Amino acid sequence: MTLVNDAPLNRYRTMRRIRTFEERVGELFLKGQSAGSMLHLSIGEEAVVGLTDHMAEGDTFTTHHRGHGIFLARGADPMRMLAEIGGREAGYCRGKGGSMHIADRSLGHLGANAIVGGGIPHIIGAGITARNTGSDAISVAFFGDGAMGQGILYEAMNMAALWKLPVVFCCINNQYGMGTRVDRSAGRQDFPARAEAFGLQAARADGADVEVVHDTARTIVEGARDKQPGFLEIDAYRFHGHARMDKSPYRTPEEEEEGRRRDPLVTARTALDDAAALDAIDAEVTTEMDTAMEAAIAATPPAPDTMFQDVYDPATPAPEPQRTRISRVLEDFA
Repeated sequence: MTLVNDAPLNRYRTMRRIRTFEERVGELFLKGQSAGSMLHLSIGEEAVVGLTDHMAEGDTFTTHHRGHGIFLARGADPMRMLAEIGGREAGYCRGKGGSMHIADRSLGHLGANAIVGGGIPHIIGAGITARNTGSDAISVAFFGDGAMGQGILYEAMNMAALWKLPVVFCCINNQYGMGTRVDRSAGRQDFPARAEAFGLQAARADGADVEVVHDTARTIVEGARDKQPGFLEIDAYRFHGHARMDKSPYRTPEEEEEGRRRDPLVTARTALDDAAALDAIDAEVTTEMDTAMEAAIAATPPAPDTMFQDVYDPATPAPEPQRTRISRVLEDFA
């Protein structure tokens, strides 16, 4: 089984690609080129690469509304992602999914979900499929700390343990569910202990250090491939507001400054100690993402007559245009 980006320098490259991509998503919004205003950036959470690096071809996953970086780490094309966020035909879902509903089964992405915890049960189905077909694939659900209050998570963890499914539950704890700090929503913040209570192998990793996440995730992923479901909490800090227009009035400047000191890219640069190589990667990534954004902006939106394509079964008759229906109804009274 071949692992992707299995080297510290390449993990840094992937994190830099995520950071720069998310910055371009913000620029896309400021340029008035995004489809809607609900854009949730994952800046500060890039160390999730430590887990995605252990995933292999054939593995599947689901993401939450803050899932751009995860999908990029699993091989997504940044231009097609930006095109989707911009509502363009060239996007992964032909511009109809937008930021929170990107999916591509060819890359194992079973779908992003704007419902908190909404994508979690999908990995149970994927895990059953892998078990029944004898595949060594795993399925990973990525979600935020807000989903730790959702009942569907606990039902899914129980099923995974009961049926010994090859799945991993990954909670990216960025300390806030919208504007509610985690210590105000969780009576006990030991999330791995909750998973262990169901019989899962569980661990917590410092999201400021991608290598710590990578080392911790190895045991969890290897266990899942051996039909021992696992849970990994990545302790991170959300650098920006909940969504693009949220100015985080519920956080003090001092808290934000302290939180941003836990920057996984800064930690990685310090550990790698090769400024020339890292600067070259940064420049290369900047060019890549600038090119992707320009191409996405230049792409065309979907044609109006394709509005209902990919929404209903292909055999379903197309909806009757309102103008045609009104004309038909009026003719009946003529």
